[in-house]
Amino acid sequence: MKLLVALSTLVLAAGLAAGAPAQAGDAAPAERAAPSVQITGNGYGHGHGLSQYGAQGAAGQGLSHREILGFYYPGLTWGSAGGNVSVLLTADTSADVVVVDRAGLRYRSLGNGRTFRLTRPRAARLWRITPSAGGRTSTLAWRGQRGRWTTVRTTPGEAQFTARGKPITLVTPSGRRAYRGVLRSAGATATTLQRDTVNVVPLDSYLKGVVPREIPASWRAAALRSQAVAARTYAAFDRRDGAARHYQICDTTSCQVYGGFTDEHPATNRAIDATRGQVLLDADALPAFTQFSASNGGYRAAGSQPYLAAGRDPYDTAYRGWTATVSADLARRVAAANPDDPTDIGTFRSLTVLGRDGGGAFGGRVTSIRITGTAGSTVLTGENFRYLAALRSTLFTLS
Repeated sequence: MKLLVALSTLVLAAGLAAGAPAQAGDAAPAERAAPSVQITGNGYGHGHGLSQYGAQGAAGQGLSHREILGFYYPGLTWGSAGGNVSVLLTADTSADVVVVDRAGLRYRSLGNGRTFRLTRPRAARLWRITPSAGGRTSTLAWRGQRGRWTTVRTTPGEAQFTARGKPITLVTPSGRRAYRGVLRSAGATATTLQRDTVNVVPLDSYLKGVVPREIPASWRAAALRSQAVAARTYAAFDRRDGAARHYQICDTTSCQVYGGFTDEHPATNRAIDATRGQVLLDADALPAFTQFSASNGGYRAAGSQPYLAAGRDPYDTAYRGWTATVSADLARRVAAANPDDPTDIGTFRSLTVLGRDGGGAFGGRVTSIRITGTAGSTVLTGENFRYLAALRSTLFTLS
């Protein structure tokens, strides 16, 4: 994920309902029968809710984080949220959980509740939990500097590592990263050898690994605090349903990007501490769906909730006039990948904007677009086209 792009909602498909008519600049297909089409656009992301560049602009004009959030999420009330959140760590693709030895490290069986201090042997450099007996038990082992794995014990059920408030360094196939809280070996069912690594961590500690991945830590304090509250609320919203038996939220752009203790920054930590527990509540007094993106291009897009309202944004002046090229080869691949109607269009001939939402530059965001070739055509939603063609937003025109 590029910095500032909140892709927890990147692949939400927009509806195919008719929007505003195509603009004069969206020429008929015959006028664009070319090997490639040039695109010019504004904004970065879906444009719903908080604009991160807009929050920075508003902070520069003296608005507080409460005023900024009131502008981007009108009609919500303030509340509080705490507790833990369980996060799937997708970088750990193996079925085991391997951590670096450190002072205070403990192993706990979730089957019988017993906890063991990992103080011996002194030669231990790494500790590992692996599922065993068809996933019904967990096996603890250690390894020295260059030695083999040595089994210590096998306990019932799943298991986890803790370090009494100190970060633990997780070893994954792609490298090492430190996390606060608990590192758990858990699966989609209680008896499976296909276990995942799950970080169970206090909500505000989780945010400390999220906010610096979503917004530059060098930005103004009010912008950082706005992002902290939006991210906390979003996590509390996701946590209500839970993604699976063993975790509630992921660490990728499909949820919120989370880098753990390794990615923490003093400035964003201060913003999280200054807004401790603060969340935005909907009409049912539940955490709201606080979507956010890098830049709305000067106009907020209407979302799925009444508080995700469309409207002009005087604070967001970023990402204006970006350009992209849709080549014939890319157009063919996008058409073939259309989730609504995958089509082999043959040789690419044209793009035609069919509808817009009527808000902002170019007559608004593209809601539907046709790709035409010598063998046929296919219609995509604007959001699907943006995703498949890797465009920054749906607020664009064909030039």
